[in-house]
Amino acid sequence: MSGPAVRAWIGLGCRIALAAILGWAGLVKITEPLVALQAVSAYELLPPALVPIVGYGLPLLEIVLAGFLLAGLLTRQVAIVVIVVMALFIAAVASAWARGLTIDCGCFGGGGQVAAGQTRYLEEILRDLGFIALAVWLTIFPRTRFSLDGRWAADPDPDAEPQEDE
Repeated sequence: MSGPAVRAWIGLGCRIALAAILGWAGLVKITEPLVALQAVSAYELLPPALVPIVGYGLPLLEIVLAGFLLAGLLTRQVAIVVIVVMALFIAAVASAWARGLTIDCGCFGGGGQVAAGQTRYLEEILRDLGFIALAVWLTIFPRTRFSLDGRWAADPDPDAEPQEDE
């Protein structure tokens, strides 16, 4: 298998992994909207008027991003949005940690106050950095197997070797 073919298969794995993560996170939050609001509020970063917008909007955004990734549609652009969203998550967790808050991130449901020994800020930041790494791969190598992007590309074959200029 050639380099482009390997990259296309790795990209498929990245797309599926990120779609599963974002879809799961969004679905868990959308099924428990009051818990999601509690999680957003616990960070103490937003004015109360914005908490419902983020609490209800974030799960929808995660689900939409997951759908685009699963379909392989606008892969590079969606990956860039994922990087920004994950960077914001990291900043929020780091802020809570730095301010001495004892909260659960609420990333996959739950959220709100926890005992001091139950925080997992470093794990959450490292996990989100891993998700960023997957999205960076897709930003650099957006051509993946089984994607709608490939259907509409001028050269839809991700196995094709790049053509050299004559």
